[in-house]
Amino acid sequence: MATGTNIRTYYNGTWHRGDIPVMCAADHGAWLGTTVFDGARYFEGIAPDLQAHCDRINRSAEALMITPTTDGADMADIVREGLKTYPADAAVYIRPMYWALEGDSLGVAPKPGATGFAICLEEIPMAAPGSATTMTTTRFRRPTLDCAVVNAKAGCLYPNNARMLAEARAKGFGNALVADALGNVAETATANVFIVKDGEFFTPIANGTFLAGLTRKRHISNLTAAG
Repeated sequence: MATGTNIRTYYNGTWHRGDIPVMCAADHGAWLGTTVFDGARYFEGIAPDLQAHCDRINRSAEALMITPTTDGADMADIVREGLKTYPADAAVYIRPMYWALEGDSLGVAPKPGATGFAICLEEIPMAAPGSATTMTTTRFRRPTLDCAVVNAKAGCLYPNNARMLAEARAKGFGNALVADALGNVAETATANVFIVKDGEFFTPIANGTFLAGLTRKRHISNLTAAG
């Protein structure tokens, strides 16, 4: 099910209109979860940190032993080509994706060089200024690198986030504040987190249990520049 509207899909070297099929039932990614993605944004005619997002998905692929097939700069150029089909005032979610096509002799580890690649563009509105939610805690924790691929933006990590969010909503809240294995605040169920207290901004230290986001990095840079 698509989240947004006005979808464009890049697959097999060309842009297609709509949400086209890209994965087969026997693909390694379909049955063993070897999928990675990234999420950039286009709004007000700009796509901040697009190159960084394209570079990061290649690192995510390598963390899952998937062979990247598209250079980050080339990927960004493909995205810009696709964005030309949207109105200048459109808000577009940019999602490049890799998945493993085949496994090794035992079927479990991905086979090097056997990679599926697609980019999905969807019109999804930006959050309204001043929009808010409510927060609670959750019994579910962020995993550590010795038991999950927390150094990647991997699809296989998101069922854990989903149950965090479901637990929060069952308690009447909009989102969950999530801890790591030691009980330190890590992030929310859907995003990195900041708090503001007495004019100071705080965010959890990136300790390897959660993905320290590119937007988080941009906020830190902007706040530092602002003193």
